[in-house]
Amino acid sequence: MSTAAKMTGNRTGMQTSPELAEELIEGATNATPSSQGDAQDIADYRGEYIAEGFPIGSLPTVPVSEEGEADEDELGMAVFLDKLSERLAYERTGTRLYEALLNKCETLGETTPGPTLEEIEHIGREEMEHFLLLNETIAELGGDPTLQSPSADVAGVTSLGIMQVLTDPRSSMAHCLQAMLTAELTDNDGWQLLIKLAENLGYNELTTQFETALEHEEEHLQNVRTWLSECVLDSAEA
Repeated sequence: MSTAAKMTGNRTGMQTSPELAEELIEGATNATPSSQGDAQDIADYRGEYIAEGFPIGSLPTVPVSEEGEADEDELGMAVFLDKLSERLAYERTGTRLYEALLNKCETLGETTPGPTLEEIEHIGREEMEHFLLLNETIAELGGDPTLQSPSADVAGVTSLGIMQVLTDPRSSMAHCLQAMLTAELTDNDGWQLLIKLAENLGYNELTTQFETALEHEEEHLQNVRTWLSECVLDSAEA
């Protein structure tokens, strides 16, 4: 038995039981497929659905000219509102992620290394501030903050796995911080893109406000990176 298996009792690896591993491989080789076809057939079916071209939701209505062509400014605004809606959805999720992280930290107890309850609460408050900023921005631009745009829909789906890690009773603080690193990397890139869109559309005041939000997010990212690194290195030395 390997050293890792002796330390943890983890017997999920095949190398802990070579004889049973051979039986497993033999069984898989001799098994009869439950249906006809192979991986290429699955890809072909997916291709058919993709070719049908059904979109995920729809962008805000774009006014068109008498010639039936959309105005470039209106197209730009539709894309801007879509990405604003995405960030709104992500910041809403961000507040919930940090609430879940706070609950995990409260339950496990504050440890060193790792974040304190106050540090987690501070980031959670800033995520809520960003959500309120985006909510107000969408409304002032004539959009509907309650609308779930295509990008917002996708953002909601992609963040589900992160929440599952945080709320899993078996996950450690290091596991949670690894998941939060994924969230913060995405959040930082999202704000950077939103700033570029605001600049291109001439929204100078919004650009400044978004740059301030990005500064907060960069701080969040650095904190999570530091906490995760310290937790992992500390566990390696234990």
